[in-house]
Amino acid sequence: MAGAAEDMKVLGTKQSMFTQRVVWALKLKGVEYEFIEEDLVHKSSLLLALNPVHKKVPVLVHDGKSIAESKIILEYIDETWKERPLLPEDPRERANARFWAAFIDDKLMEASKKAFVSTGDDRAKAMESTMEGLKLLEQELQGKKYFSGDDGIGYLDIVAGWVAYWFQFIEEIGGFQVMESTKFPCLDAWIKNFLQVPSVEQSLPSPDELRNVFGAIRMAMQ
Repeated sequence: MAGAAEDMKVLGTKQSMFTQRVVWALKLKGVEYEFIEEDLVHKSSLLLALNPVHKKVPVLVHDGKSIAESKIILEYIDETWKERPLLPEDPRERANARFWAAFIDDKLMEASKKAFVSTGDDRAKAMESTMEGLKLLEQELQGKKYFSGDDGIGYLDIVAGWVAYWFQFIEEIGGFQVMESTKFPCLDAWIKNFLQVPSVEQSLPSPDELRNVFGAIRMAMQ
């Protein structure tokens, strides 16, 4: 049974790819929630109290108890509201989804961050690592509409969602390019399909918002 809005709060920012993971999952599950927009420059006392370890968004508050870290929150949501499962039932398939989710955050995201912030040989190496990561995701998508299969998006699609939308602005503002539709046709098709999912499409930040965010990061690095 979906929770009422007064029982469920999400602390985050609309521009955050990690916050959006939580929003997408709750929308897919039909769970009502109150969204509390955070200012990450001047973090609220509420955020610092609810996530004193990392002091980051997103934070999910359910019945007065807080849960932090987006992938952990996704699993909590999936285990609490059984309708519209995000993770597969088969233990081996669940483990595989977690493996690729860790790869996407720990390897691919880190490589793209390095390409965004570095120059010269360091950037070239980071771009190569990013390209290799995308190639592996391309292989994982072979023969499937979504990472979770053909029936709809799931846990792994949600975790990979930043690749579908945020990555283009990382490339644009960072001044590099590795994602090409001709090199990654499966990923390109997945991106188009993923961004048309109503739960995703309805909550995406605008291109200008993300350009401002990544532009500010680049300015801060100079």
